[in-house]
Amino acid sequence: MASFKRPDFAAGQTWPRAVPASNLLPVANVNSLAVGDRAPDFTLPTQTGEQVSLHDLLKERVVVLYFYPKDDTLGCTREACAFRDAYEVFVEAGAQVVGISSDSVGSHDQFARKHNLPFVLVADEGGEVRRSFGVRSTLGFLPGRVTYVIDRQGIIRYVFSSQTQFNNHVQGALAVVRQLTGMPA
Repeated sequence: MASFKRPDFAAGQTWPRAVPASNLLPVANVNSLAVGDRAPDFTLPTQTGEQVSLHDLLKERVVVLYFYPKDDTLGCTREACAFRDAYEVFVEAGAQVVGISSDSVGSHDQFARKHNLPFVLVADEGGEVRRSFGVRSTLGFLPGRVTYVIDRQGIIRYVFSSQTQFNNHVQGALAVVRQLTGMPA
């Protein structure tokens, strides 16, 4: 390993220029799902503790599934409130909005109550569903913010990933939902 001398070290001591690979945390080789892929089914608890599956939701409506990092943080609250404010439009267009993070059922319940969220939040506490969709972390530690629109056959029709463009998650998803359900834009 290459090294250089740090001036505050005693003569002859060196400082590594790079962190040995053995000291790095393992990163899973995850392939993100894309438009045209089949969405993996899951069954998870909602903020009320009721179990819900993607398969069952798709029997009734197109699903807008948005992954977000953490309940009650600034960006996640802005995104959730943007989906809340457009919720009736999504319902009229034939879609069900579902938020998903690794927070607990109790955390989701408090978050939904505090911000009057009318849609389902599901608790992916182990991150298994996040991994199955291939939602990547930002900077290696911040859970990704990705929105999927899934048609009633379970096929992904839209993917948008951005940590900061909260309104684009909502606007882009709504445009695709309207296309899928034949609603005017």
